[in-house]
Order: sequence, then C-alpha cells, then structure tokens
Amino acid sequence: MNHSALARPLAAGVLLTALSLAASAQTSYHGVKITPAGAISTQEFVTQLAQTDTVAAKVQGQVESVCQASGCWMQVKLADGQTMRVTFRDYGFFVPKDIVGKTVVFEGKGYQKVTPVKQLQHYAEDAGKSKEEIAKITQPERAVAFVADGVVVK
Repeated sequence: MNHSALARPLAAGVLLTALSLAASAQTSYHGVKITPAGAISTQEFVTQLAQTDTVAAKVQGQVESVCQASGCWMQVKLADGQTMRVTFRDYGFFVPKDIVGKTVVFEGKGYQKVTPVKQLQHYAEDAGKSKEEIAKITQPERAVAFVADGVVVK
C-alpha cells in the first residue's frame, strides 16, 4: 500500500481545517450576535446624532484603544480626529484587549454626553496612562458615546 497516497488527502484535510479555523478566528462576536450588513460609517452616525439626542444604529469604525483592565470599553475613531467611547450594555460582555487598529461593527444606541473629570481619570487609569497624564485631566469632556448590544471584530 502506498502510504504517501493516503497522506496527501489527510494533509489537505488538515490544511483546510486549519485555514477555516484561521478565517473564523479573524472575526469574533461579542454580546448579542449581529452581522456587519447595513452598518453606517462613524461620519454618517455623527451626522444623524447632530439632529437628535439619541440614535439607534449599527456603526462600523476602527478601534483606537481598549480598556486594558478587562476590555470593558473601546475608543473608536471618528472622521474629525476625535474618538467615541463605546461601552457594552450592562457590562454584559467585553471585547479582546488586543484589537487596536481592527475594524469593528457595533449595534446599539449613541448619544452626546458630558463625562466628569473623575470618570475621565478612571478611564485614563484603565488605559494604563501615567500618574502625570492622569493629573493633567482637569476639565469635563463633551463627547459622543455609544452603548453597544453587540460587537463584531473583523
């Protein structure tokens, strides 16, 4: 019997399995399982939010930073160079801490918010900022925020 003839289909099967696992490892789902279909850009989201207090939406953007304590929030880049803090409904799920630079799609509700100095300092601590950087936070921040029910990391 020719063992190399048997080994080729087995090796091909192992390779296909590894490739499909690698492809599925590139996309992860957190919270309510959503699909990327129908997501709007961060720019379109901000435009919609300018017309009302709260917007229910599915948004696609790029991750700028993630809570390094537990993955309990992420900052997503906006078109104007600012960022939007995305938290997760009732702290019911978290995202991986190593997704900076990745594209995400998240669905839920966005709104304008004012974050007090103490909360900003807490976020900076979570992000691993130095005591000096944290001490420089002395003004509340008006920003776009989002509470997501589900996140897809591409």
